Amino acid sequence: MNRRRPTCAKASYGTPGARPSPAFATLCSVDKKNALRAGALAAGTTLMMLLMSSPALAITRDDGDDPGPGLSVIETLGLFVALPIVLFAVITGLVMVLDRSKEEHRVTSRNIKTKADAKA
Repeated sequence: MNRRRPTCAKASYGTPGARPSPAFATLCSVDKKNALRAGALAAGTTLMMLLMSSPALAITRDDGDDPGPGLSVIETLGLFVALPIVLFAVITGLVMVLDRSKEEHRVTSRNIKTKADAKA
């Protein structure tokens, strides 16, 4: 009798005395046809999304589209770089100034005690 060995080990599910399943044994249970189908669907969907969101579609103006004048480099840097940094600094400063927590409640290297208070 010429028996072929199974290509994938069956899971033991905690059977006493059963040998442990080899690493990546669950990968053999994936149906290759379904995996190929899922990969093709994901690739097709991604391709369609990229094609439909092409910047070339921005050439045609929509109804009611009334763009204003463009921003200069200085205005762009000020709006998208400097303004967020300034807002972050203002919020951080307000938090630090208005902090009303007590000194003894803060965890610092000065108030950490390494010896126990209890006596045996």
